Order: sequence, then structure tokens, then C-alpha cells
Amino acid sequence: MTSAKPRTRGAGRGRPSKGTGLDLKEAILDSAEGLFSRHGFYGVTTRQVASEAGVDTALIHYYFGAKRELFDAVLLRRAEVINRARADAMSAYEAAHPGTMTAEGVIAAFIDPLTERALTGGQGWKNWLNLVAQINTTPAWGGEVMHRFFDPVVRQLIESLGKALPGADPRDLYWCYQFLTGSMMLTVAETGRIDQLSDGLCQSSDLESARLRLYAYCAAGFEAVARNRRG
Repeated sequence: MTSAKPRTRGAGRGRPSKGTGLDLKEAILDSAEGLFSRHGFYGVTTRQVASEAGVDTALIHYYFGAKRELFDAVLLRRAEVINRARADAMSAYEAAHPGTMTAEGVIAAFIDPLTERALTGGQGWKNWLNLVAQINTTPAWGGEVMHRFFDPVVRQLIESLGKALPGADPRDLYWCYQFLTGSMMLTVAETGRIDQLSDGLCQSSDLESARLRLYAYCAAGFEAVARNRRG
């Protein structure tokens, strides 16, 4: 398998292979990311990924192992980036607002790195966000995958929201996060649903319009639940 060489493919079929191992790995990850985002885990084979990337199937097994390991590598590549950005944004917000933190400010710090990449990160980030949205609603194993890749930064969010909403029941914070993550992922997935529903009044691709509404909506939910439970 170590001697596998990239194959030449026709023009117009995705990113061409390059000479170094790093380039080949990135080409494989890019191709797998796009295919998984469109067809899901079970709708993609390693042979299809190899064809899209312009490499031999053996090279995928050499770099990543089985399809599940390739899938995990696709998730991890951008999860590390987004988790670090979220953690840094929440820490910076907390440091800049001692004693004056709000639920909306914490939520904005948590979600903004996601919406920024959806707006400016190109098709790769859009593919990855669509894939995460699918995983987030997959009953069989989605919860386990989300647990492995995102729990630490979500727990930081819950801790920060606890400071912004002192006295809130931790159970309420976790339940409200459950509602927040659904709203957040549906928004960045840009499914086009709201376009049709609103007869064009709203566009799912208009993330600038969506983001501030999303933050205010989620914050109001946290505040209302925390207030009602304390009352």
C-alpha cells in the first residue's frame, strides 16, 4: 500500500492530486467531506472518495484506515479549528465583561465562529457544517459522535451561561442547549426551507440577517426558562 500512486483523472472532476503526502491527504479529506455532506456516511464508499480525489483506494486505507476512520478524520480536521475558536471567543468575552455577562453575549461568542466560517470559509466549511447538521440529528450514533468531538467546548458554554444567569438550574441550561444546537445547525445548513416557506421574504443564505436574530432568540429562551423555573 505504501507504493500506491495517484491516478490521473479527467478535467473538471474536483481537486487534482498533487505530489506530497500532505497534499494527497488534504485532497482525500476534501473529497470525502463533500461526498459525506451530500450523501451521508452510508451513502458513500471509499472507492467513490478515491475516484473523486483522483487517488487509488489503497491510499485511503494507507492514510486513514477504514471508512469510519476517514469519516472521523473529516470531522476532526475542522472540529479542532472551530472548537479552539469558540473556546477563545467565550474566554475573551468573559474576560471583557466581568460581572456584566449576558446570555446573548455568551451565545454570540459560541455561535459566531460557526457563522463566520459559513459566511467566509468557502465550500469546504459549508460541506462540513452540513455534515455536522446531519450527524446532530442521527439517532443511531449521532449523539456518540457529537460527544466525542464537541463536549468540552459545550461544557464551557454551559459554565459561562451559568455565570450570565446566576441561579439557573443546570438541567435548564442543558435542555436549552439542546434547543439551541438544533436552531444553530439548521441555520448554518442553509437548507432553503425558509426561502420557500416565506415566499422569498427570507433567504437561508442570508446568514447576516439570521445571526443576530438567532442569538437574540436563543438568549431569550434561556432567560425565560431560567426565570420561570426560579419563580
